[in-house]
Amino acid sequence: MSETIKKETHSFQTEVKQLLNLMIHSLYSNKEIFLRELISNAADAADKLRFEALNHDNYFGNDSELKIRITTDKEAGTLTIADNGIGMTHDDVMNNLGTIAKSGTAEFLQKLTKEQKSDSNLIGQFGVGFYSAFIVADEVEVRTRHAGAAEEDAVSWVSKGEGEFTTEQINKSDRGTEIILHLKEEETEFLEPWRLRSIIGKYSDHISLPVEMEKMDMGAESEDEKEADEVVVPEFEVVNKATALWTRAKSDVKDEEYQEFYKHISHDFNEPLTWSHNKVEGKQEYTSLLYLPKKAPFDLGNRDKPRGVKLYVQRVFIMDDAEQFLPIYLRMVRGVLDSNDLPLNVSREILQDSATTQSLKSACVKRALGMIEKVAKNQKEDYQVFWDEFGSVLKEGLAEDYANREKVAGLLRFSSTHTDSEKQTVSLADYIERMKPEQDKIYYLVADNYATAKSSPHLEIYRKKGIEVILMTDRIDEWAMGYLNEFDGKKLQAITQGDLDLGGLESEEDKKAVEKATEEKSDLIKKVKDYLGEKVSDVKISARLSESPACVVSNDGGMSLQMARMMKAAGQFVPDAKPIFEINPDHQLIQQLDGELSQEQFEDWVAVLFDQAVLADSGQLEDPAAFTQRLNRLLTR
Repeated sequence: MSETIKKETHSFQTEVKQLLNLMIHSLYSNKEIFLRELISNAADAADKLRFEALNHDNYFGNDSELKIRITTDKEAGTLTIADNGIGMTHDDVMNNLGTIAKSGTAEFLQKLTKEQKSDSNLIGQFGVGFYSAFIVADEVEVRTRHAGAAEEDAVSWVSKGEGEFTTEQINKSDRGTEIILHLKEEETEFLEPWRLRSIIGKYSDHISLPVEMEKMDMGAESEDEKEADEVVVPEFEVVNKATALWTRAKSDVKDEEYQEFYKHISHDFNEPLTWSHNKVEGKQEYTSLLYLPKKAPFDLGNRDKPRGVKLYVQRVFIMDDAEQFLPIYLRMVRGVLDSNDLPLNVSREILQDSATTQSLKSACVKRALGMIEKVAKNQKEDYQVFWDEFGSVLKEGLAEDYANREKVAGLLRFSSTHTDSEKQTVSLADYIERMKPEQDKIYYLVADNYATAKSSPHLEIYRKKGIEVILMTDRIDEWAMGYLNEFDGKKLQAITQGDLDLGGLESEEDKKAVEKATEEKSDLIKKVKDYLGEKVSDVKISARLSESPACVVSNDGGMSLQMARMMKAAGQFVPDAKPIFEINPDHQLIQQLDGELSQEQFEDWVAVLFDQAVLADSGQLEDPAAFTQRLNRLLTR
């Protein structure tokens, strides 16, 4: 027996206080979800017991039939949800019911407050489903005993949701957890059996654990038929299907059941965008049920966050967030994988090196990408919703999944010079369909934002010739496109790198005009290059400008200014990447440079034009103050 724990009073973590205040005073619609959350938690406790019992023979004891039991006491005004799952120790109670251990709680609360939610659509996404009990109860009591613990080592937790809670060591004859809700006077509807059965049927029918309630009294005996001292022992019956949903035939599962199961495993109160349910028999035997969500969680960008599918082996729960079966770029996919080929005592280390795991991963990736492709092809509006939420994450697949790179590339969406807004709707396949007959490359431009991209001087020659250019404005684009050299046999070409190469779209007249200007302006080119010195790798006559005086271009295969800036911001070493400075010989300012200017005026004009070109390419000036001084001097002349 452990050291006796006296009755103690504790204060909630600050975030819990805020959360309870919001739940008690702000969340009124759809109150019934509290039951769904508590049943879901009880089912998780049973799953954890099954897994832990693989290494602890004594955990089941004489009670091997796992179940959830719901009872009411109308006189006391209480509703009890009891399970015989893993239970909790005193430390578990303190960690799980006194704090919110999930990262990002502050952002969650800020979001909940900001949007002034009148419903509870955000509850559950952050592991806070237990606290939804306070929506309908003015006091909550938890009595719990961990599997394998002695009767006298059970723990009681009680709170009115007003900033503090008490814990006490108690006796409890059986393992598991009882949650006793002392309902508010206005919430007595949740004491009615028909109401509870309706909620269970709506939200928890798919739970693989039996949910029991007292049998409905179809015809009470008369008072004369009852013996005076007779003790009535209630009979219980299962009120849900109690069959693991993924084990059922697809034809037997309704869409509503798939949707509710998704909400159960993801704690997302939005309906899924789509799902894929597959049972495979043969060399390998497994069942997968994968979902695409509609909304991204706030911490989707955190690549280190636990993620993945729920793993079962022969319908025995093994682990949450089994990340070995889906790559990180598909971390938005939720679901269940149930394998008959893995051992029950499998660990994360074994999974990492298992050939079976690699085979299952390949199958899951194929299913997930196939599911996304199907939406992209047949439900364009739904896919746009998905892309707006998860597009930047999907792009990570270009670098991380060589085997499926072409397939991932086909799912990408961008804006372009042929669209009227920054909405990313253009696929690479769309672009290829619109390519000019002589065009053999896919042209693209990476910029910090849509406005910068749309007004880039690099686009001038492409607009003049009516060539579409894809505009990429996500932070990840510069990095991701380094891994995509071609698509559907067409090479991808960044228009800010290397010499202008329009292939068959460039006329002989254009080429001769550049050669002639280069010869005529050779002295000016040398003079500009001498002044800029180490700032540039070369100075050239531009074939791409028709309106702007100058631009900077990265060397072919070299690092762009955007990439260099990103690497610097990340604290990484950046090699010295000097741009090429291209000038437009037909522009008045360039012609002025070739006129009668003092050396000081010449240097001021060259420096200002170079800095302007760097700014237009989303670069940063080394000396903004010097740029301003030069510009002011030129303006005052």
